[in-house]
Amino acid sequence: MKSIETIATVTKDGKITAQLPLDIPEGEHQVVIVIDEQPLGEKAETKQKRPPLNFPVHSCGAWPENLSLRREDMYDDWGR
Repeated sequence: MKSIETIATVTKDGKITAQLPLDIPEGEHQVVIVIDEQPLGEKAETKQKRPPLNFPVHSCGAWPENLSLRREDMYDDWGR
């Protein structure tokens, strides 16, 4: 079984046309089709471009030279 995601064209008479990878052998195949109810053209119109996220930056200076982030150094009762 192979999962393929592609864009298909649906005509007024209910026929569907899709481009498949060339490694699919010709012949009849059992397929499962999931249709998004809104055509791609309609989605593009309603989707607005969002401005980039703006994360705040806080400078706390340099870390101390002797800073250790080992658990053994962070917790007094480690290993007891």
